[in-house]
Amino acid sequence: MRRLFDEELADLDNQFIEMGKMVARTVDKAVVSFMAHDVDTAQEINNRDHEINDREAAIEKKVFEIIALYQPVTIELREVITILKSVGTLERMGDYARNIAQSTIRVKNRNKNDIRINSVERQISEMGSATTHAVDKVLEAYVADDATEGIKAAEAADKISESVIQIRKTVLEAMKNNADTIDSGADYLVVAGYINRIADQATDIAEWIVYKRTGKIVELNPGSSTFI
Repeated sequence: MRRLFDEELADLDNQFIEMGKMVARTVDKAVVSFMAHDVDTAQEINNRDHEINDREAAIEKKVFEIIALYQPVTIELREVITILKSVGTLERMGDYARNIAQSTIRVKNRNKNDIRINSVERQISEMGSATTHAVDKVLEAYVADDATEGIKAAEAADKISESVIQIRKTVLEAMKNNADTIDSGADYLVVAGYINRIADQATDIAEWIVYKRTGKIVELNPGSSTFI
């Protein structure tokens, strides 16, 4: 029975990690496609959102089966709960990536020559890369079963909110000076907000990694979860 439990738990771990990698790639593609106004890639992300949802449902089902069949306790139960909580967080990251893709499609469908703000686009691109890196780091912390590395990943995610503040300042200034930047500026604010939310979700997973290792519920990066 113990061997079967270990095998089931290892398979669950692998499914969770694979889903995490899929979400990280989707986030990266969503940001890149927004910057390039690549509607084809954005539409692909939108159309394939159900794949992330399906993975979430499959993992949740397996979690409940493991709990019912093996009745894990202590650290093993914490590991199962960590996956159950974190898989929903990954799904929300996927939703934000889909929302970024939908923003790309909406911008293209306006058929307007909006004035683009190059400095903001560079910041959003850098912010997207930093967020993808934070997601990768938190997944690495999960694989390593390392609470300290999870906290470091949360600290990296926290720095991303600083970019949002600067983007907001630059966009609002541009809007005041030139009304033709209002539409594009609004899109920048929305997309930056989605990226910031994804970073917040990475922090949430880091908190569950700490719980898995220590049994303690912690709040990392308190007060940094504003949208924009």
